[in-house]
Amino acid sequence: MAELDGMRLDKWLWAARFFKTRSLAAEAVSGGKVHVNGQRCKPSKEIKTGYEISVNKDGYHWDLTVVTLLERRRPAKEAALLYEEATESHAKRQRQIIEQREIKALFPFQGLDHKPNKKERRLIHRFKQS
Repeated sequence: MAELDGMRLDKWLWAARFFKTRSLAAEAVSGGKVHVNGQRCKPSKEIKTGYEISVNKDGYHWDLTVVTLLERRRPAKEAALLYEEATESHAKRQRQIIEQREIKALFPFQGLDHKPNKKERRLIHRFKQS
């Protein structure tokens, strides 16, 4: 594992496994979901160790400090070593996850797990017409 001096932001986000593809990472950076040292930037922004990155994704927020840069994507356990997360950020995200689980438990959605059959389609049609 060779450590680098600088690296593109979108490539680092992909290597740290915040995004499944580099194009999704680049799209998030361009859309203003990722900030480096408190400023909006481009996907090609050169980042170095010690930079602070904030990531907003799917309603969750991470405040990170870049610890190391790697030239290629590694397994998730190694990817977690690329950054340190602020304790407040981690605690807030964990509270959000717990709240969402509680809401899901209170209001379980029991939707159809199949396409409506002929009888169900007729009932839906009658309901919409009345």
